[in-house]
Amino acid sequence: MIPKEILQQIRRIQITTSRMVTDVFAGHYHSVFKGRGMEFDEVREYQPGDDIRSIDWNVTARTGNPFVKKFVEERELTIMLVLDISRSSYFGSVNRLKRAVAAELCSLLAMSAIKNNDRVGLIAFTDRIEKFVPPRKGLSHVLRIIREAIYFEPEGRGTDIAGALEYLSRITNRSSVTFIISDFYATEYKRPLSIANRRHDIVALSITDPREQQLPAIGLIHLEDAERGHRFMLDTSSPQVRNEYSARAQKLFDERQRLFRSVNVDHIDIRTDVPYLQELYKFFRMRERRI
Repeated sequence: MIPKEILQQIRRIQITTSRMVTDVFAGHYHSVFKGRGMEFDEVREYQPGDDIRSIDWNVTARTGNPFVKKFVEERELTIMLVLDISRSSYFGSVNRLKRAVAAELCSLLAMSAIKNNDRVGLIAFTDRIEKFVPPRKGLSHVLRIIREAIYFEPEGRGTDIAGALEYLSRITNRSSVTFIISDFYATEYKRPLSIANRRHDIVALSITDPREQQLPAIGLIHLEDAERGHRFMLDTSSPQVRNEYSARAQKLFDERQRLFRSVNVDHIDIRTDVPYLQELYKFFRMRERRI
């Protein structure tokens, strides 16, 4: 039985993101994410004015009369949301946890998909595959995805992006638009990401909290590595400690940026202390200009 407050949260996210889709993203989504091109529909008899390059020579030879192939634009897409629900996603120092922001992003993208009659599915992962929701259409299906993004309790603690991408390749038999929503605190995923991006249109949404980049000067604090369980003490009153912490965070950020560029994966930086709407809007505008 889902608690009442979770149901209220699902409803609030649905209403909020549905409004965003209607007001901001509907046209951008449709223009940025195209179908796979032209799909064969049927053959019909040749008519004066038809392009001779469309003649189906096999059917023409069998019937003795000229026939041409008819094609229609294939619009329907499959959208896959690959969601990181590892222990590090349960961190947040401002207003919301990273996982709450991730759930809203899932909802926004899923609502955009069904508004354009696309199918949407979910892969929730930690250091293992935790939940798979096959791609489907419809509002009730989107509500299920929002519910899983908010409410599902994982068994694993760590982050295995490579494993999630390998699972994606196993369960999809067609190309998809795939959004990876994670803080990307993982290793050894460059090659699987590059391979997956050859088949799918992959977009990485990295979620960061300000305390992961900079520490306040508040004296001695006890910290725990959420994914490994290691505990340690840090003296935040030391400028050297704070500077080393920030430098390490910046190094990780720069390495991640270079990795995405090297495999030609589009990347959106999302912060828990900044509204994500503007960053998503900038991404859609960038993709439109590229097209």
